[in-house]
Amino acid sequence: MKTRRSDRLIDMTHYLLERPHALISLTFFAKRYESAKSSISEDLAIIKRTFKARGIGILETIPGAAGGARYIPSINEVETRDFIVSMTEKLSEKDRLLPGGYVYLSDLLGKPEVLRQVGRVIARQYLDKQIDAVMTVATKGVPIAQSVSSYLNVPFVILRRDSKITEGSTVSVNYVSGSSERIEKMELSKRSLKRGSNVLVVDDFMKGGGTVNGMKSMIEEFESKLVGITVFAEASFEGHRMIDDYTSLLKVDKVNTLNKTIKVSAGNYLEKVFGEK
Repeated sequence: MKTRRSDRLIDMTHYLLERPHALISLTFFAKRYESAKSSISEDLAIIKRTFKARGIGILETIPGAAGGARYIPSINEVETRDFIVSMTEKLSEKDRLLPGGYVYLSDLLGKPEVLRQVGRVIARQYLDKQIDAVMTVATKGVPIAQSVSSYLNVPFVILRRDSKITEGSTVSVNYVSGSSERIEKMELSKRSLKRGSNVLVVDDFMKGGGTVNGMKSMIEEFESKLVGITVFAEASFEGHRMIDDYTSLLKVDKVNTLNKTIKVSAGNYLEKVFGEK
C-alpha cells in the first residue's frame, strides 16, 4: 500500500533516528513505502534540512547505486554549552561532597534525560572518527558508556575489578590508582573486544587518571587502538596525573571539606570541540 508523504516523513525520521551511523539504501525506503526513489530523495532532503536547522544531527546522503542515507547524531554549540552550565550548577550543590574529595553523581547519571545528553555530547566529539567499541569500568561509568554507544551505534565493553564466572576466560591488567597509589587489578572477557579495534574510553569521574590508564593498558593487551578519552567530570589534581590527553565535560576546581562547598566549572570539552576559550 502506497504511503502518504506526511506518514513517510514521520516513519523515515523514526527509522533513521533508531539506527545512527547505519547506511540505509534508497531501494529499502522505496520498497518500504511503495514509492519512487525520486520521492524518497525529496523526503530525505526535507529531513536533512530539518535536522540541520534544529541541531539534531547530520543526514548524509550518498549518491549512486550503493548509496543511501546515514544519520549521524550531533548537538550544536549553544545547546551543549547550556547543558554543561546546568550540570556545573547541579554539581556545585554542597550536599554532593563525599569523603576523599569525590562528588556524588549517581542521581544525575540515573536520569534518562541527563544520560541522553551526556551520550549525545560525547558522541558529537567523535562523529568523524572510526569507533568500534566504547570502553568503561564498572560500575558508574556503565550508563555513560551505554548512552554513548547507542549514539555511535557500536558495542560497549565493561572492565571489572573482580572476575565473574559468567564472563568466561579473561585478560587482566594491574594498574596503579592515581589518587591512592595502590596496585589494583581489572579484567575483561576475552570475547568482549576484537583484536585491532578502535576504542573510545569513557568514565564518570577522574582524579589521578589511574583507572583510565589501566583501561589504556587493557586496550594495548588486545592489540587495539585508543581513539580518545572523555570523562563526565574531572577533579583538580595536585600530583602527577597519569593521563594528559583527555576531554572532560566538567571540572571540580575546588573542594572545601570544612564548610562543604564545591566549585565546579566547565571542563575542556567546549574548547576542544568548539574552540571556546
